Amino acid sequence: MKEKVEIKKENSPHLSNIMPKLWSLLSDSEREELLIWSNYYIYKRGEVIYDAKVIPQNAFILVNGQVKITQEEDRTQILSLIRAREFFGYEAHFASETPLTSATAMENSLICLIPIRSLEVILRNNPRVGLYFMDDLALRIRERNQMIITLTQKHTRGRLAESLLLLKSKYGSEGDGKTIHAYLTRNELADLSNMTTSNAVRTLRSFQEEGVISLNGRKIKILDETKLQRISRLG
Repeated sequence: MKEKVEIKKENSPHLSNIMPKLWSLLSDSEREELLIWSNYYIYKRGEVIYDAKVIPQNAFILVNGQVKITQEEDRTQILSLIRAREFFGYEAHFASETPLTSATAMENSLICLIPIRSLEVILRNNPRVGLYFMDDLALRIRERNQMIITLTQKHTRGRLAESLLLLKSKYGSEGDGKTIHAYLTRNELADLSNMTTSNAVRTLRSFQEEGVISLNGRKIKILDETKLQRISRLG
């Protein structure tokens, strides 16, 4: 697989557009620091952005595309999905341990890399930036906790329904307002829902037979979102 492709900064969105809230908290010198040291790369679908064995030296911001955070135990489990303008990959550095998770592009994705050392200097000198990342971590923990509840307390149908709703919430829908704008393989849907691929395929087929969704290859159209929410809620 080809390695990530570097994109010139002048051909990429400005940092103020990628992270507007954080940008507003920075001083002029801090902004200049990030502008100097940030770099942009396109990661191809399936390309690993960082792996579980090495502490990343950069914080990552997804500019556009889709990224999954996974953990490998007896099987692969998708722990979270990253949407545009989200930071990721910085937690392990501040915990001084290997991340235990990997990040992989689910489609061709433009990602901004900021050296963690530069970010750490800003964090130590700008309390507002520290609070920004505390809030970010709190939201991330809440999302992970909700996923744990889903994976441990819901049955197969409830887990897959929750996954489809999560995908729509994270990545939106196409122009019809119904087709999820994320095209996961059946194996990826299984990894997100903590089930075998065969169970994911059977459950998708049953949803289709019930008129809840329609399938066209990797494209999934939600026909009855109210019913899908009910299936998720009842577990």
